[in-house]
Amino acid sequence: MDGLGVHNHRGSPRSLNGYILGPQGFVAGTIEFDDAGRIVCVTGSPAGERAARDSGRPLVLPGFVDLHVHGGGGRDIMEGGGAAAGVAECHAAHGTTALLATTMTAPLADLELAFTGLRASIAQRAPRGARVLGVHLEGPYINPGKLGAQPDFTRPVSMEELARLHAIAPIRLITLAPEVAGNLAQVKALSDAGYLVQLGHTLASYEQAVEALAQGARGFTHLFNAMGPLHHRAPGAVGAALAHARHAEIIPDLLHVHPGALRVALRSIPCLYCVTDSTAASGMPDGEYRLGRQTVTKCLGGVRLADGTLAGSTLTMDQAFRNLVNELALGIAEASMRVSTHAADYLGLADRGRLAPGAWADAVVLDRDLQLTDVFVEGAPI
Repeated sequence: MDGLGVHNHRGSPRSLNGYILGPQGFVAGTIEFDDAGRIVCVTGSPAGERAARDSGRPLVLPGFVDLHVHGGGGRDIMEGGGAAAGVAECHAAHGTTALLATTMTAPLADLELAFTGLRASIAQRAPRGARVLGVHLEGPYINPGKLGAQPDFTRPVSMEELARLHAIAPIRLITLAPEVAGNLAQVKALSDAGYLVQLGHTLASYEQAVEALAQGARGFTHLFNAMGPLHHRAPGAVGAALAHARHAEIIPDLLHVHPGALRVALRSIPCLYCVTDSTAASGMPDGEYRLGRQTVTKCLGGVRLADGTLAGSTLTMDQAFRNLVNELALGIAEASMRVSTHAADYLGLADRGRLAPGAWADAVVLDRDLQLTDVFVEGAPI
């Protein structure tokens, strides 16, 4: 590929050449990383985004960070066993370099099976896979009136249950509905314990959502989806997010959320970041797949339950990035923030989601059409 150099001499830095998107913008030059998989330096001349896009040389961007992944490549996180490794490999092939494995609302025994399988994948990255950073527990502490595609095994927050699961594999993020009896009272305790709490699958009023934010909740799960709609006399959780949130996740497949609503969220929430909410059907042909205990069908670019309810997505992060640039007219640098940096910052990870000295060498290389040509996870080519 014209302009891309990859050098891997034992004991000396490896390097990539092209237009590199660093924290201060594009640099026409070289990024070097060491055998440990960390970035050593980024050198070159500052360049404008238009010049980078029009040059025909490779674009080197931070690897994508996805905090909501149920499956991919025919595998579902709730299977347990080696499913997570297969999911991580599927998404790495589409530029995701770090992710949170996301579980479904389920009985404790099912969650323990999934967590036991995740433990090995979190401890040891699959050779061609993304780094699994931990678990996003999407339920079971949600509202049974806003299940979406979740099965009805909902229950109030249980600190004992959380401690039991967290001892198996690290929980980084918890989705809950604050209006469920007892949940709001636990938000501060969860936040103090180090969990990120976000609101989702909820019928919370505006006031309940704002109070949850005051107690330590930090974000919103797939904004607009599985929550009450915005009304000018009853703004609900959507209104609370648009008025007060710094972070929220959103699914930019152009199916879950209308482009107009995406634009509203982009203008309102400073660090809005993209997720795939991907299922086992991601990267696979049309057909039937598992989502937890349920069967879902992939067709016409989406995934649905038998009753037509959207059930996660088939989105990959490279397509999410292209949708932001090509359909919503975001610049490359801003789109990169939305699929990488903001999510890493939300998790408190200063060494991912950016191409800067000391950070992990997680990078994607794109051509002028924004198609992936290379992916590096912690310095290793995928």
